[in-house]
Amino acid sequence: MQGMKGQGITPSQTVGPFFKYGLTPDGKYDWNDAFTNNLVTPDTSGERIRIEGQVFDGDGAVVPDCMLEIWQADAQGRFSDPRDSRALPNSTFRGFGRIGTDAKGGYAFDTIKPGQVADPDGKPQAPHIVLAVFARGMLLHNYSRIYFDGEAANAADPVLALVPADRRATLIATRQPGGNAVYRFDIHLQGDKETVFFDV
Repeated sequence: MQGMKGQGITPSQTVGPFFKYGLTPDGKYDWNDAFTNNLVTPDTSGERIRIEGQVFDGDGAVVPDCMLEIWQADAQGRFSDPRDSRALPNSTFRGFGRIGTDAKGGYAFDTIKPGQVADPDGKPQAPHIVLAVFARGMLLHNYSRIYFDGEAANAADPVLALVPADRRATLIATRQPGGNAVYRFDIHLQGDKETVFFDV
């Protein structure tokens, strides 16, 4: 095309960084938020928890422009999905949340502790939350899981059992001291502490 000589090829596109304006406005703009980092609604039953942490790159630097999404069952192990016939019609718990990291790579989700769900073979899985990570420099988003420390069901979880024993700790959120139900879960995109990501 005329005028395009010497311009080279179009660079590849990555999944980040993200513009805060279109990410999670949290009431800052004149529209309703489709998704937020607070999954708790007034009629949601179950133990209220907070999951918080930071996202780090391979050099240990924080990632201030990352986007995280979570998807989970409710406290009874039911999904907010039309295909889950066990879902309660009067509950507004959606089980989906989204947030961008802040300038220190921090994030937090307010939600409920999920119940156990069965895998495709009918085996019970430990309570967990599915995590999707979108960040600059990544051509595709990464999938992981957040499990909870102190859960007896972790020992028999079929997915956690696939992970080498010395790497499982990267999938476990640790309950913080104090009266509040706060769990710490840091995400390392690369490096020695790299979080286990799944090829799905």
